[in-house]
Amino acid sequence: MAAYILRLRAALLLGSLRGDASHVTRVMLALLTLAAGVAAVCWALVSFQQSGREVVLTVTVLAGAAVTAGFAAAPAIASTSDPLDPRRFAVLGLRTRALAVVLIVAGLISLPVLVLAVIAGAAGTVWVAQGAPVVGAIFGVVFGILTCMLFARIAMAGASMFLRERRSRELTGLFLLVVLVVVIPGVVFFASLEWDGRVPSQLAEAVAVLSVTPLGAAWAFPLLFAASDGTAWVSLAVAVGTLLALVVIWIIVVERALTTTERPSAVRERGGLGWFAVAPGTPGGVIAARSLIYWFGDRRYLVNIIVVPVAAAVTVLPLLVAGVPLSLAILIPVPFIALFLGWLPHNDIAYDSTAVWMHIASGVRGAADRWGRLVPVMLIGLPLLAVLIPVAVAVHGRWALLPAMIGICVALFFSALGLSSIASAVAPYAVSPPGESPFQQPQRTSSRGVIAQGLVFSGAIALAAPALWFGWEALTRDIEAAVSALWFGVGVGVAVLVAGTAIGAFTFARRGGRIMEFAEAS
Repeated sequence: MAAYILRLRAALLLGSLRGDASHVTRVMLALLTLAAGVAAVCWALVSFQQSGREVVLTVTVLAGAAVTAGFAAAPAIASTSDPLDPRRFAVLGLRTRALAVVLIVAGLISLPVLVLAVIAGAAGTVWVAQGAPVVGAIFGVVFGILTCMLFARIAMAGASMFLRERRSRELTGLFLLVVLVVVIPGVVFFASLEWDGRVPSQLAEAVAVLSVTPLGAAWAFPLLFAASDGTAWVSLAVAVGTLLALVVIWIIVVERALTTTERPSAVRERGGLGWFAVAPGTPGGVIAARSLIYWFGDRRYLVNIIVVPVAAAVTVLPLLVAGVPLSLAILIPVPFIALFLGWLPHNDIAYDSTAVWMHIASGVRGAADRWGRLVPVMLIGLPLLAVLIPVAVAVHGRWALLPAMIGICVALFFSALGLSSIASAVAPYAVSPPGESPFQQPQRTSSRGVIAQGLVFSGAIALAAPALWFGWEALTRDIEAAVSALWFGVGVGVAVLVAGTAIGAFTFARRGGRIMEFAEAS
């Protein structure tokens, strides 16, 4: 039976080469591109033979940890079904442990694992060239491949059991957004480091930590033995322990899959629900999903989003014309973006028009309304700031200012969000109705719209003043003030966000009738 399953797995792998001419052509082109990429990676690894052992250790541990994390996260991102799902083999009557072992072996017959095996083999030759024992290099390659494969097997089985109903392109987009937020700052940070033939201290510390974690231990211990490092045995123990733990978890997962009933697929019932299929089934989750649809589909919101980075970038031009160096001027736009993003929802209720009656008529709690409306802005703002802050600091060239930039941006963004939660419930003002041009604003008979905008804008700056002051001190005098800017910024920002949403929730609940009157009249 085991041999039959392995033959089926190999047949599935080769079956992708069958089909009409256009399909075969696309597959062959993809395979050729993949082969060229693998060859380039292997050549890059082999070229490291002339580098020092410390450089090789840094590259292999960081890359190996990233690949291992990718194998563990990929099943949650991908929406394809697993051909080796243990429940598919329940009718064969195999014992749990026997089926688990067979699926482990069958899991090795896959294109990602085969590609990893080729690249890991090239890395193994580099380890041997750097003085690692041949046996240690072989075990390191085998442990690394098995660890990645088991992470993928467990994650894929878990995704098939728990994520099938809630998988959608919106959820996939969220995962990809998280990956983008992690990758881009990391690339910017690595590009800013000065190697000079030696590994920067920041990377050396990161490698030392990853070498004793499940993600990097298998890729580290061969070279640690070559360097007679005392942590080599610790890395080996972690690698072996991780592999054994993953095998045990995999057996438990297979047993659970074989002894539980698969939940009925609800794809047809949930089809077309979009963000409603992703958000929790709570009042706040429903409001967040509806707000996300508006923010990503209504051109009135889209214009506001597009204008923010453009307006922030324009602030740099006068500074450059006045002779301010780019390394200083580049620090200005990111706090402006944080402030404007937090300021955007200050009139969010008005954009609902008469649809706000659903919240009031259904008796939704004010906290659910306030937090649900902030989800789209936070989903846009936090990843955007996570990318722009390290880029700005890298252009500036002084990474010690990173804590100050984080503190200033958090203070401005969260303070503006908290004040916006109050302003949108206290003083909404008329805007262009749904479907109309966002550039055609209705006539206003009062000045409360201008007052609300100004109070949110100036109030956020005033509340972020301590972080701004410490940031200026860090830039001009004492770099140690950057840490104070971080803690003051985060503390003030979070406090104002929580307090602002609480006050806004109370105001929304008390002024429900007046808000409905405003929606009907505007």
